[in-house]
Amino acid sequence: MDLADDVPFENGPVATAWSAPPLDPELAAALAELGRGAREPFTPENLADRQARDAAVRPRPTVRELRADGRFAVEELRVPGPPGGPDVTLVSARPAGLAGPLPLLFYLHGGGMIMGNAWSVLPRLLREWAVGLELAVVSVEYRLAPRARYPAAVEDCYAGLVWVAARAAELAVDADRIVVGGKSAGGGLAAALALLTRDRGGPTPVGQLLLCPMLDDRNDTVSSHQLAGLDPWDRTSNATAWQALLGDRHGATDLSPYAAPARATDLSRLPPAYIDVGSAETLRDEGVAYAQAIWQAGGQAELHVWPGAFHGFDTVAPRAKLSQDAREARTRWLRRVLSPSDAHGGPVC
Repeated sequence: MDLADDVPFENGPVATAWSAPPLDPELAAALAELGRGAREPFTPENLADRQARDAAVRPRPTVRELRADGRFAVEELRVPGPPGGPDVTLVSARPAGLAGPLPLLFYLHGGGMIMGNAWSVLPRLLREWAVGLELAVVSVEYRLAPRARYPAAVEDCYAGLVWVAARAAELAVDADRIVVGGKSAGGGLAAALALLTRDRGGPTPVGQLLLCPMLDDRNDTVSSHQLAGLDPWDRTSNATAWQALLGDRHGATDLSPYAAPARATDLSRLPPAYIDVGSAETLRDEGVAYAQAIWQAGGQAELHVWPGAFHGFDTVAPRAKLSQDAREARTRWLRRVLSPSDAHGGPVC
């Protein structure tokens, strides 16, 4: 059921089964400035064109640009990929002049697993966290769908994490203080990576930072219906991305949790999670459900549902009060989970 045409988002929802929560006024204004053309949903028919357009309008920054006149040490690394797969590119960055070993944020970019790159997310990560928290960042250039379907992306990420952890001393990072994190598709990949490394006995992260994570290929939550045609990442775009990633496996009853972490039946023994979503975004309910499932398994999760926020709100409106609050909450969690006492003194739930 899709009542998007009957639910005025910015002017207040009508009383229907799928009425959308109201937007925060600052965020509503920022979303309106984008215009409906910028919110055109992804479909199988326009996917190739949208991918080409995204690459053209958002060229990735160069290593020289990322170094910001010497403020940051940045290096591209080519490391062995998964068995039978190509090498994986990692972009390693840290504030210049800091001696190691530094805690590490192992970051997986967003873009629905169909767009994005490892370089473009680094200016924000370096500005918001690397300097203030004195941490290193490794961003992963994983393979994108539909050219590379599951399990290519998550296996690329796993290969990169194993390589980094094994060479922690060489990279001047602390292998006992690694957080895996990401936003949107990257958040889903980070959740999958936490499951995969637990089950394979790989490196043990001290935390998983899951920002508006893309977790459930079934795309049938209340929030996915409420925000149909309204959220910048709506259920049409979400379905297109999952179909591109999974192909014929999309919606399969026995789909692996490493493909869609919401399918996991065992969420025990995972590192503490930070999960945040907006109340007015498509992925709200699957994020909330994932936090609840972690709690029910005896684990630790910090959940934030930002009132009136749409998908990617802090990127679209970085100066909005709600965006500032979200960044501060994430930073507090990172500081806490990366502190040496937390990293070495307590059990991983």
